[in-house]
Amino acid sequence: MADNINVKKIEESLNLVKSKESKIFVLTQDSKGNPKASIAYNYNLVKSLVNEGYNAFILHENNDYKLTDSQNGEWMSISEWLGEEYMELNHESIENQNLKISPEDFIFIPELYAHVMEQLSNITCGKIVISQSYDYILETLQPGTSWSQYNFLKCITTTEEQKKHIESLMKQTSVDVIEPLIPNSFNTKDKPSKPIVSIHTRDQRDTMKIIKSFYLKYPQYRWITFRDMRGLSQSEFANTLKDCCLSVWIDETSSYGTFPLESMKCNVPVLGLVPNMLPEWMNEDNGIWINNKTHIVDYVADYIQNWLEDNLNPNLFESMLKTNENLSNKEEFYSVSVNLFQGYLNKRMSSFEEQLSKLQTIEE
Repeated sequence: MADNINVKKIEESLNLVKSKESKIFVLTQDSKGNPKASIAYNYNLVKSLVNEGYNAFILHENNDYKLTDSQNGEWMSISEWLGEEYMELNHESIENQNLKISPEDFIFIPELYAHVMEQLSNITCGKIVISQSYDYILETLQPGTSWSQYNFLKCITTTEEQKKHIESLMKQTSVDVIEPLIPNSFNTKDKPSKPIVSIHTRDQRDTMKIIKSFYLKYPQYRWITFRDMRGLSQSEFANTLKDCCLSVWIDETSSYGTFPLESMKCNVPVLGLVPNMLPEWMNEDNGIWINNKTHIVDYVADYIQNWLEDNLNPNLFESMLKTNENLSNKEEFYSVSVNLFQGYLNKRMSSFEEQLSKLQTIEE
């Protein structure tokens, strides 16, 4: 009798997987309405699966997840900073602990949420880690603990370099790469650049230090405007970037670097601090890369002088264009995401079929 029940349950799970009715949950941080590239990555992943008919959800921790605009403008909704189409995706909260996960379901957990991995360690389902920042991998893990001890044996990351790093730490977890999507809203415009320098730093104190240092050291350029790119919607971000003559980027623990790539797509040169983990797209020709943060204002002043004199190196712009050509577009991102998940799905189906075969053999 017990075997008959097990056979029925496995058959039900197998049928749900085959019919794309199994649930796919992607746990996503609540940024309190502040735009973040890591959140956009998760939304694009879910959207790519939904477009192919899969039953995918954005999973969040709290019921007050900032989906709608605040009355006082304190935060932006997902639809405002990312787009209306993303607001329409299925969302589900785990705050009330009513989430039901079945063996045929899949759950994607960001590397920062090791405590959630631990809670799910004894739950049977497909388990995948999303690791976009190598700096967070060990943040909440106990010393000596790996993802595999929580039965998370698969991982998606954003670069080959980060894949190597993860594989050196999590030896029993297989790692696949899906590069982030740089939206088509980032493009060039015909009008000349304005004397505006966009600046994006992980630590906002760096932004203010650069601006203040620049005006003190080079008072002749006080008419140059710096634009802090924090807190803008995707469309505002792209439109603001297109007006700029230069982008300044400081993110030492970045593992990919969406901001410099967004700048390049807008034909805006990037002056950046070389991150600790060098992304594959970065080379000596496609940007102005330096290793000493204190020298940034000097390089900004030098660039502004050359820009005013129309004396910029044309090879820089040619290299930026080549870098753009190698970036994945929306269709490629969706295709890679769907094909990878289909591979996970096929393995899950094979596992159910193998279990079913063993039980049917015992019955005979």
